[in-house]
Amino acid sequence: MNPYRLYLVTDDQQNLETLKRVVAEAVVGGVTMVQVREKQGDLRVFIERVLAVKAILHGTGVPLIVNDRVDVALAVDADGVHLGQSDMPVETARRLIGKDKLLGLSIENPQQLIEAESLPVDYLGLSAIFSTATKTNIKKEWGIEGLTNAVAQSSLPIVAIGGINVSNLDEVIASNVAGVALVSAICHAPSPKQAAINLLKQMGK
Repeated sequence: MNPYRLYLVTDDQQNLETLKRVVAEAVVGGVTMVQVREKQGDLRVFIERVLAVKAILHGTGVPLIVNDRVDVALAVDADGVHLGQSDMPVETARRLIGKDKLLGLSIENPQQLIEAESLPVDYLGLSAIFSTATKTNIKKEWGIEGLTNAVAQSSLPIVAIGGINVSNLDEVIASNVAGVALVSAICHAPSPKQAAINLLKQMGK
């Protein structure tokens, strides 16, 4: 079972009730991993949202990943943490979370991709494949060619993120990427459950 296949990243603009509904539906639809993202900076709100998602995921086998904050991941006993390049160094994070939890790292350029080979991470998030409204500070747009090259070069599972939807998913999957991470394509769909079902069907899994 590939946990990275259909990786849901939550929309921190959605309220708690919407978040819970989206995650619950998406899990029924077949998402394989959920990352809770919270950029607003309120720690209590972040913990509340992560705990709400954890309760939904309980017993489903779908891993819960916390974005950026190792302290929050530890506080709620999440399954892992996903770090950006400006977050805590991965070596420090690995020491804190232990060897059994998942550790992901966002990769924004080819140099970081090379450096990641010697880091204690489980997977890489290649950002961004295409420009997107949910992430305005993109350093690089990898595109399909950049993604394909990165997959061929790296020994780690790569999750593609950024602007991926039904119109470009076939090309993304053709790169042999381990999985795709999606925000809008699931969170903003009329039915997150149906969106997940359709995406997995299109991915051939």
